[in-house]
Amino acid sequence: MRIQSMTKVITATAALRLVESGYLGLDHSVEEWLPELANRRVLSSPTAALDDTVPAHRAITLRDLLTNASGYGMAIGDSPLQKAMAHNSTEAGPEPVTLGAEEWITQLAELPLAFQPGEGWRYHHSFSLLGILIARLTGRPLDDHLATDLFNPLGMTDTALWVPQQKLDRLPAAYRLGDNGFVEVEPAGGGFYAGPPAFDVSHGELVSTARDFHRFTRMLADEGRVGDDRIISAEHLQLMISDQVPAANKTPDSFFPGFWEGMGWGFGVGVKTTGPQRGRFGWSGGQGTDFFVDRDGTIGILLTQVEMGERMWPLVEEFQALGETST
Repeated sequence: MRIQSMTKVITATAALRLVESGYLGLDHSVEEWLPELANRRVLSSPTAALDDTVPAHRAITLRDLLTNASGYGMAIGDSPLQKAMAHNSTEAGPEPVTLGAEEWITQLAELPLAFQPGEGWRYHHSFSLLGILIARLTGRPLDDHLATDLFNPLGMTDTALWVPQQKLDRLPAAYRLGDNGFVEVEPAGGGFYAGPPAFDVSHGELVSTARDFHRFTRMLADEGRVGDDRIISAEHLQLMISDQVPAANKTPDSFFPGFWEGMGWGFGVGVKTTGPQRGRFGWSGGQGTDFFVDRDGTIGILLTQVEMGERMWPLVEEFQALGETST
């Protein structure tokens, strides 16, 4: 299954393992490995003209990437920045990436930040940058690093950035809902994820299975452990699954309306901050996927291959209502 943005929690875990191995710190500048991000210019306001900028107050850090606070991200409303991202193919959407990682980051770096690093929240692009950062830090393709460092120890044999030829019979078609029912957007056994990609997809998203993703979420629910082996430290896991976004950054224009009501963001996951599901963490993917982990260890995984939209939300809401507690 194409899990799209459910990739973010996996990439975050891989990054935190590099912190624990001494590669860099959470508040370390990423410019040494992502020099394209040096000397950033910042819009005077998110909707300002592209040349109405000031210098960045500081460098972008790993923590900024993990918390969607780099200054890069989806522009929800109409603005010069949104138009520029659409024009240079760095706008995020339901379709797979169209540029290789090197070209993509070069194009993105031509644009100013929407806000000063650490002083706002914009979805998605920070995690594409994180994938490229991991590849450059480790000196090998992201797919290779994730397989060796994370997927093999967890027994996640079917999770990767693409599907090999011998497994293509297991890749279902992908759809979106149109006025007259399902519209196929990728055929079974084909499409973007079928076979080795034509360019570096370190900024891309994963395919996985219910079995594999359950192994990953079970590790998170078991306090970062698999048996006697620790995959992620208790300290970093707690940061990952607790709200890391200051109230001042939770602005109405940062994401879709009402998103921040009872919701926070950790490292790669949304976190319920109020109500009967307080402490639940999880996230969804644009191709109709979703997951959650509750405080009592309950895990929910939803895998469809139907693009998120108005007619899919009732299914997701019904899924999210599962596992509710009264405390």
